[in-house]
Amino acid sequence: MEPLPPYTAVVLAGGKAARLGGQAKPQLIVGGRPILAAVLDAVADAGRRIVVGPPQPVPPDVLLVREHPPRGGPVAAVRAGLAEVETEVVVVLAGDLPFLTAAVVGQLRERLTGDGVLVVDDSGRDQYLLGAWRTTALRAAVAGPQGPTSLRRVLAPLAVRRFRPEVRSGEPPPWLDCDTPADLARARSLAAGPASPVRPTPPPLLPRFQEPPEPR
Repeated sequence: MEPLPPYTAVVLAGGKAARLGGQAKPQLIVGGRPILAAVLDAVADAGRRIVVGPPQPVPPDVLLVREHPPRGGPVAAVRAGLAEVETEVVVVLAGDLPFLTAAVVGQLRERLTGDGVLVVDDSGRDQYLLGAWRTTALRAAVAGPQGPTSLRRVLAPLAVRRFRPEVRSGEPPPWLDCDTPADLARARSLAAGPASPVRPTPPPLLPRFQEPPEPR
């Protein structure tokens, strides 16, 4: 099997997260670490990792850029990230996917045909911020629109392949994001794993009665 071509990872880590009280979603803690750290770990083999969003903690080897205008939406964020991409393949990800794995990223890269491939969740919904793309095709798609617009609409003309990763029973799906307090609570519960069964406390051992020795 031929090695996969090198790729760049662009992670969108902006947005207001109004339903989470305005908190920065990528910096929320799930499983003992910020969600963004989990996403960046899943693309540790990328030639370059780019985070698009406001100033926030990132590893020293990660490039942090800002979309124009700030909070201009996902299309503007993808455009800003692509400006720093030099590889022919780019993986575009949301910054709030605590259960994304390197295996899923690898499966996307393996399935890249046409202009791109993206994950479809268990409800059949396209996950546009969980996919691998031909850089030239994606760059051309997002170059035109100015102002807020839907990423789905912008990418509709592209030749896109769909892929649904296999999820084992009891495992959290890689597309699970954290948009609402309920999403965040669910993610934290899944990250904590199943609760250990409570074992009943055994009764205390009573001293064994010993009969007196028989007289000789």
